[in-house]
Amino acid sequence: MTLQQLRYAVTIADSGSMNEAAHRLFITQPSLSSTIKDLERELGLTLFIRSNRGISITQEGEEFLGYARQLMEQYSLLEDRFLDRSQRKTKFSVSAQHYSFAVKAFIETVHVYGLDHYEFAIHETKTHDVMTHVRNMKSEIGVLYLNDFNRDALTKLFHEYDLEFHPLFDCDVSVYLWKNHPLACQKEISIEQLQPYPVLSFEQGDYNSFYFAEEVLSTCEYPKIIKADDRATLLNLMVGLNAYTLCSGIITEDLNGSDYVAVPLTGENRMTIGYLQKSRTELTELARHYVGELLRIGAASGDNVTLLTTGYPFK
Repeated sequence: MTLQQLRYAVTIADSGSMNEAAHRLFITQPSLSSTIKDLERELGLTLFIRSNRGISITQEGEEFLGYARQLMEQYSLLEDRFLDRSQRKTKFSVSAQHYSFAVKAFIETVHVYGLDHYEFAIHETKTHDVMTHVRNMKSEIGVLYLNDFNRDALTKLFHEYDLEFHPLFDCDVSVYLWKNHPLACQKEISIEQLQPYPVLSFEQGDYNSFYFAEEVLSTCEYPKIIKADDRATLLNLMVGLNAYTLCSGIITEDLNGSDYVAVPLTGENRMTIGYLQKSRTELTELARHYVGELLRIGAASGDNVTLLTTGYPFK
């Protein structure tokens, strides 16, 4: 069975006669009849009953044509989406751990390139999903962090998944909390001071190993812990429960508002923010611009951040 045969059958049904269908298809009537007979022979059923007054559709034919029309509609969508290059938009997709600065860089990239000729997508998601999205080319760029605890385990996975990690900047770990939290006015906060309050953690699903945690110090024994799936919920929990999370300390008030603060965590705790790309691939212009926006945001974040490159870490 071929798409051509399906198109011929649907055209006959729409036309009501072999002659009219042949005219619409720009083929001869005998050629059309022969093609339909071959189709009926292959299916083992009769689609049309021919008479001097034209054709009528059998009950089996009606059922068959219902499926045929669906297939033809899907094929038409495929043609419009992938064969009509004049209508095709360039795609750019990012997957990231739950970082507002990654979203901010994405927004700035959309502002520069616009939506008229580009199709954008961003996925705030679990750590393992960030890797698989880039591995399967659902996203061109994946944004996540490494530190002394997870570096070896994740680097091994990067190699297995055929991914490259490019470090962008190092930053001190901060405590992210509501501005009216009892500890919000501290110059720095120790782990001991946080013990009475709930810590917030992003749920990692089936890949819930400590190595996949989005929060540093994931192996600490926290007396109170709450897991959630999205950034908006975490912000609500901070307000409602005086909860906190550990983060990079890179604040984007224009996205999250001014109701939250990042206070440095006591001790030598550093994390490296970087991006993943598929190995042996060249980043597109949009991806290069996006990485540049990440660097710009990092550079503007103050003494907390140390840039690891002065430009794009690629050719």
